This record gives sequence, C-alpha cells and structure tokens, in this order.
Amino acid sequence: MITTLLVIFILGYLLIASEHVLHINKATFALIMCALLWAVYALGSHDPGVSSELIEALGDTCEIVVFLIGAMTIVELIDRYGGFRIIVDRIHANDKRKLMWILSVFAFFLSSVLDNMTTTIIMVMMLRRMLKNYKERWLFSCVIVLAANAGGAWSPIGDITTIMLWMKNYVSSVDLIVNLLIPSLVSVVVPVAIASRMIPATSVEPLNSQDKRVGYELYEEHRNLSILILCCGVGGLLFVPVFKTITHLPPYMGILLSLGVLWLLTELIVRYYKLDGKIEGRVSQVIRYIDMSTILFFLGILMAVAALSQAGILGALASWLNDTFHDAYVINGIIGVLSSIVDNVPLVAACMEMYPVANDAMIAAASDPSYMSLFVEDGLFWHLLTFCAGVGGSLLIIGSAAGVVAMGIEKIPFTWYFKRITWLAFLGYISGIATIWIESLIINF
Repeated sequence: MITTLLVIFILGYLLIASEHVLHINKATFALIMCALLWAVYALGSHDPGVSSELIEALGDTCEIVVFLIGAMTIVELIDRYGGFRIIVDRIHANDKRKLMWILSVFAFFLSSVLDNMTTTIIMVMMLRRMLKNYKERWLFSCVIVLAANAGGAWSPIGDITTIMLWMKNYVSSVDLIVNLLIPSLVSVVVPVAIASRMIPATSVEPLNSQDKRVGYELYEEHRNLSILILCCGVGGLLFVPVFKTITHLPPYMGILLSLGVLWLLTELIVRYYKLDGKIEGRVSQVIRYIDMSTILFFLGILMAVAALSQAGILGALASWLNDTFHDAYVINGIIGVLSSIVDNVPLVAACMEMYPVANDAMIAAASDPSYMSLFVEDGLFWHLLTFCAGVGGSLLIIGSAAGVVAMGIEKIPFTWYFKRITWLAFLGYISGIATIWIESLIINF
C-alpha cells in the first residue's frame, strides 16, 4: 500500500509541475490524486475509522479554503471598485532603476497584506502602463515575483503557507513579523541591488492611459468610492489577525466578518449610487470572478497530504530527516529548494504533519532537548520553514503562484528566468537564511 501511495503522489506531482507544458490546470491532477490516495488508503488499511479520519482532515482543510474564498473575494471587490487605480497613480520615479526599487518595496509590503499572486497580478499589469520594452518588463516582473514571495513570508496573512502555520498555532502574528521582517527584506534587497544595475538609468516612459478596466472607469466618476472600498477592504484584511488575537477564534471567522461588513456596505453603495448598470459591484456578483481553480487545487493538495499523513509516510520521512541531518537549517534549506520544484503548500502541510509543536513534556523526554526546543510554537524551526518555503519558491519561475502568474501574463520563458534570475534569487535566499542565523545568535547571546 505504501508503495502505491508514493507512486500516485509522485506521479501526481509530476503532472502538477508540468502544468505549463501540458496546458491542463493543476487543480485537475490535485483532485484526482487526492481521491486516489484516500481510496487506496481506505482499501489497504482495512480500518473502519477511515471515514472519521477523512472528515477530520476535510474540516482542517476547509478552514483554509473558507479563508481563501473570503480573502480573494475582498481583493476582487477592491479591484472592481477601482481601488488599485489609486495605488497606480501614486507611483512616480525619475529613472528606471529607481522605479525598480520603488516597485520592489511596494510589492514586498503589499503582498504582506494581500497574497503574492494577487500582488504580482496587480504589479505586472501595472508595468504594461510604464514600460514598452518587453525584455525590461521581464526583468521587472521577475524582481516583483522575488519581492512578492519574500513579502508574503513575514506576514501571517501574506501567503497561504504562513496562513496555514498561523491558523494552526505553529507561529503567532507578532513573533512572525519580528523574526522574519528583516531576513525577508534582506532576501529582496540583495537581488534587487544587482538587478537594478542590469538596466540603464534612463527616464521612464509616459504612462499609458488607455486602460478600459471597469474599476478604472468607476474611479474616474466616483473617486471617493474607490478610496472607501480600498480602505475598508485592506482594513478588513488587517482586522483578521486582531480578531484572532482578541477572540481566539480561527481566522476564517474574522475574514467572514470582514466580508459580511463589506457585503452590506457595497449593497448600500450600489443601491444609493444606482451602479447596477455600470459595474457588478455586489459581492454576490464579484464572487463569480475569484479563481476557483486555485481554491480547488488547495483543497485537493492538502487532502492528498493528509492521506499520506494518515498512512504514516510523513512520520517516517520526519524521522529520516532527523536521523540523517538533525539540523533545522539544513532540513529547511532542503525544503526551500524543493519548493521551487513543487508547490510550497504541500511541503509545508507535510512538515506540519511530520513535526508536531513541541511542549515542555516532549522537550523533557527528548534525547536531544535543545533540538526539540526548536519545535515549540514560534520556535526557530517554524520561522525557518516559513521563510524557506516562501522565498525558496522564487528559485524557479514555476516554483510559486506569483512566478506562474508573471510567466503567463508576460510570456517569460522558463530558461530565460533560470539563466538570469535563479542565481539572484539564490543569493537572496542564502542571505535571508544567514540573517536568521545571525538573529538567533544575538537573541541567544
């Protein structure tokens, strides 16, 4: 049974990683893989409790899925009302090198509030108004991918992997920000400092004003509405960590509350301003435009990992890694590199299943208490995992949702990215890990 499960999982992953070659959405293979893994496990284990295990795994997975649906709907609502147009109009630079720095810093912090994929879509589409040369746009787009992935690593709501770790109390919001903000920033500054020297310090072309997006048209007519929805939407996303801290309820309850308030607000706005004939400004209309294929992909992949966990495969892998390396930096460094080949979501989900959060009793009973102490809530292992899984995905363009999005919008070749960007991303990756190591030495000094 174990061999069959591994073969299905590896084959499924190869098909998922080949999405850009096969031109078949990766959610297709994730859902097939999920169903087959649970079917084989049910048939092979002969355990009558499989159904209860499946229900428990589905409950844990749906917490994340519901959160994503709420967050993606809020982001789509902001765009529908032209909120992001406000951001576009605020970006100014005298030359292209300064523009790269501005866009990188902006993407870094924006992705900590939104997600790296949404941030990349916004920024890359914005580049089309700023740069005419497609080779320059490729370089700028790739730098934005690096910044967006790094920006999502230090925020509890910045990336699906940080959301997963935060929701399950492996990390807390304040400690995550305090410990990973500087390393994540370093992982961006290093490659951008080099990439900015690859372009001439020439002036930026005039903005292209021929943008016919519905939200931009609304922005021209009702600018105050765009500002209101932008502030309320971003405020609703930022409210989620506060809600969790105060109530100790799961984050998906906070995002549902924020979405409900925005739903009420937009219903009143559409009715008062009579916008039905101009935009689809109700949440019931906007929700049709969120990327459900991404939602289904996460559902399939997380349930697939849960099947491997129930079969005992992940526990055995954790033991092998501990016995072979027994070093948090090496283990997470490997995970980060793997996340550039396969999606970081199942890698983090697997680690969460392989390594439980340590408590005082587990530390006292461990053969190596100092090593086990790295696995406590907000321990070094979990901060390293968060950073490596997020930033490591930038090593290849197919290693993150942000990279795949940029690749699709700008038609960036895989080999071009590998030759010109991978080594920059690796320098940033190593620099960030080194910064975490230095921080740990200072804290323990």
